[in-house]
Amino acid sequence: MVRTSGGTRPGDTAAVPMRRHFRLTVPPVSGVLRPRLVAVCAALLAATFLVFCWGVSMGDVPIGLTAVMKALVGQGDPGTLLVVRELRLPRALVGLLAGVAFAVSGALFQTMTRNPLASPDMIGLTEGAGTAVVAGIVLGWDAGVGVQALGLTGALATALLVYLLAWRRGTTGYRIILVGIGLSWICTSATDFLVARGGRFQAQAALGWLVGNLNGRSFEDAVPLAVAVAVLVPATLVLGRLLRTLQLGDDVAAALGTRVQAVRLGLMLTGVGLVAFATAAAGPIAFVALAAPQIAQRLAGAAHPPPVASALTGALVVLGGDLAARMLIPGTELPVGVVTGVLGAPVLLWLLIRVNRAGSGG
Repeated sequence: MVRTSGGTRPGDTAAVPMRRHFRLTVPPVSGVLRPRLVAVCAALLAATFLVFCWGVSMGDVPIGLTAVMKALVGQGDPGTLLVVRELRLPRALVGLLAGVAFAVSGALFQTMTRNPLASPDMIGLTEGAGTAVVAGIVLGWDAGVGVQALGLTGALATALLVYLLAWRRGTTGYRIILVGIGLSWICTSATDFLVARGGRFQAQAALGWLVGNLNGRSFEDAVPLAVAVAVLVPATLVLGRLLRTLQLGDDVAAALGTRVQAVRLGLMLTGVGLVAFATAAAGPIAFVALAAPQIAQRLAGAAHPPPVASALTGALVVLGGDLAARMLIPGTELPVGVVTGVLGAPVLLWLLIRVNRAGSGG
């Protein structure tokens, strides 16, 4: 049984998004329903599914959208099933999951630091994972350890350094960003050194991966990322309920019964894990973690980046960027990171101007 109540007064609808409280008797669950957020998520889900199928239909052998949808559920002739499910589906899955992981991680860090610039690719986490993976490629560690383990190790080590160096009787979003930018450039320099030190084949493989690329992705790349998303995104949603109390300040959160340091550590580990596995699978696709949460926040009219809408926006940005990268130059497939970088740079400039005007840099 569902009961709804609430809403906003007519004079408040321009300033406060409409919301309704709901309560289920079986199971006993209650919460707040925001119609605008639900509509935005539904529209993003439909657009993401359409772009996903469109991307799978493109290739040397064009396949209609209807045939792609049937093949995804196991219907169609054997040739179409082979092309769709074995050859093209892994690339689309990696793009979808990487977009979700980058965007949720970005929404998490931006909300936790209360700063729209605090995304993983701005505070050095992506670059740290990239340095570890390139070191594995150039020095030959990737064969024994695995790309995912290297990316996770690099992101965790960078996150730990950022947190320790930004600590001064606590941390602020401004200090985390400044320290992260510094470590990001150190990691970039180390990556350039490793690429220059490696052989021609290793340097080519590293550079192709560093741009952020979905070409040639297989189920070996998709499965670890899918497991990480299946475990870490629900954990982020659960911890996100406690994140709201952290936004009131550490003292208030502790007074309300929140274990501040444990929650903050759990949030950082889930965010770092998401960006590490996504970077290991698809490379450091630029600006998705920065732009997708901000786009979702404005579409939903929310005070902070909503995680589900951010995840769908990230998936749509990566899949749409990959589609554009394959269509811009006939006969040539550009890396998806080239497109997201071109689209994300204006978003970064707009955020810098907005933060400067609002005086919320720290």
